[in-house]
This record gives sequence, structure tokens and C-alpha cells, in this order.
Amino acid sequence: MSIKRILLVLLAVLFLVLPGSQALAVGNGETFPPIIQLPDGFAPEGIATGRGTPFYVGSLLNGSIYKGDLRTGEGDLLVHPQPGRIAVGLKVDARSNNLFVSGGPTGTASIYDAETGAEIATVQLTDAAATFINDVIITREAAYFSDSFNPVLYMLPVDPGGRLSDPVEVMQIPLSGDWEQVPGAFNANGIAASANGKTLLVANSAAQTLYRIDPETGFADAVDLGEALPNGDGLLLVGHTLYVVQNFLNRIAAIELEPDFGAGEIVEILTHAGFQIPTTIARLGNSLYVVNARFNVPPAPDVEYTVVKVNR
Repeated sequence: MSIKRILLVLLAVLFLVLPGSQALAVGNGETFPPIIQLPDGFAPEGIATGRGTPFYVGSLLNGSIYKGDLRTGEGDLLVHPQPGRIAVGLKVDARSNNLFVSGGPTGTASIYDAETGAEIATVQLTDAAATFINDVIITREAAYFSDSFNPVLYMLPVDPGGRLSDPVEVMQIPLSGDWEQVPGAFNANGIAASANGKTLLVANSAAQTLYRIDPETGFADAVDLGEALPNGDGLLLVGHTLYVVQNFLNRIAAIELEPDFGAGEIVEILTHAGFQIPTTIARLGNSLYVVNARFNVPPAPDVEYTVVKVNR
């Protein structure tokens, strides 16, 4: 299937006036720009922050990775386009400075050096004919990947320094319990983890539900929010506050979760005039950064894409 067709399918399934806010001033008088321009035509989806002020954004078109600086707004390609690859969700392991990238319909995960862009490994997570490796979260012991088309998580063990096992081991964790897999739809999307790594949280876009998952067994409990969670995409967990990007709604839901993560309440809705179908979210200090995927605009070389800063 061509990348263009993949994007059209993605749009079907998921079914610039910028704000006048001022840049955030820091102690030495420097500023963090509220809007950061990405390369035209980049077609981003995932965003991650790393050590210090760097950020990383992946391209749905060709698997390239853009590395920028949140302080200056400037950046360049860290990983250049690679035929047959696609970059969706991504995370940096601060211990090893390894960048983990979800490979969408390729069924793979790629790991790069976040400083140099050198490829460390590309791992085949599944050989399923229909797959979409969507997002990734890293805990003390493993990297976990979600699959939007299959009720399973993929786990790559890492050592205490955040390095992959040698040889690289892939474990599949079938989802059970309350998990609802909607046939022919985009299911598991964003994924987050508790600080101790004992609980995973996954947004199911099709079921409009947030799930609490045991990473050892795959048993899933629906998190009681008292309401549906439509258009759930990227997740960011800070303590017991979960930020959920609701892509086509152009907003972020802030959910205050109970200590066991089994229930919660939407306590705030964050919006921004610069949102253009944001998909995933990263954090630096008290600021949230979301990337605009602009899924309502066909990818083209002259289409503009941005990263937007939102104050918590």
C-alpha cells in the first residue's frame, strides 16, 4: 500500500491565524516561541522532548525525523527520508538518549541515537498483514508500542541504562478484560505509563474509551471517566494528571485520575487558536507542546506544519 493511500485511509478512519500570545520569557531574557514552524510538506504526527530543550517530530511520509530546539525554534533533519518507512509516535529514553519510533503500517519500531541520528536498530514487531504501530512509551524496564489495528501491545525490554537487549527481544502482550476492539476501525492510539511502570494507559479512538492495562498480563479495565473520550490521540501523564489530545476536536482534555488510575474526571479543556488537528503531546517544564498534523489537508510540498506551546 502506498504512503499516500495509507494517509487517506488514516483520514477516513480517524474520521494561519495564530494567537497573539507572547513568548515565554526565561531567566536570562531568552524566549521560547509560542509557535514553531516545521519544514513545509513534512506531514508530522509524533512529537517527543529529549534531554534539555531539543524536540523531535517524525514524518508520516518517509520516516524522517526533525530535531529542533524549543528555546530557539530552529532545527534540521536528524534522520533523513528513508524509502518505505513511516514515523508515527516517538519517545526519547533520557537514560540512553535513544529515540524510539513507531513504524505505522510497516509493523516495525526503529531506534536512533537522539544526538547523531545514527540507526541503532530496526525491529519487526509483527508480520500481521493489517497493522499500524501507533505510539510508544518507555518505562524503567521496557518500551511498549500500541497497534491500532490489533488488540495487542508489543514490548521491547531495556536494561537499567535504557539500552536494548542483545539480541533484541520482542514480546507480544494480547489485550483482554474490558478491551473493546472495534472491527475495521482505528483502536489503540496514545499510550502512557505510571511513574513505576506498573500501569499503562491507552486511548482507544474507536471505542472512545481510556483503558488501564497491566503490562505483564495485558488485562484491561475501562477507566471510569463518567463520559466518553472521543478522538483520543496522544497521551501525556504527569503524576496523576493525564493530558489527552483530542485531534479533530482541536483540544486537550486534562483528566485528574484516582491513585489507582481506575477512574478519573475531566477537570479542564485546553484549547489554542493555533491548533490545526493536533495529534501528540510532549512536555518541557510547565509547558505542553503539541504538533499539528492537519489531517484535513492533503499532504503537499507547500503545506505548512507547526508545533504549538500551551501553558499548563
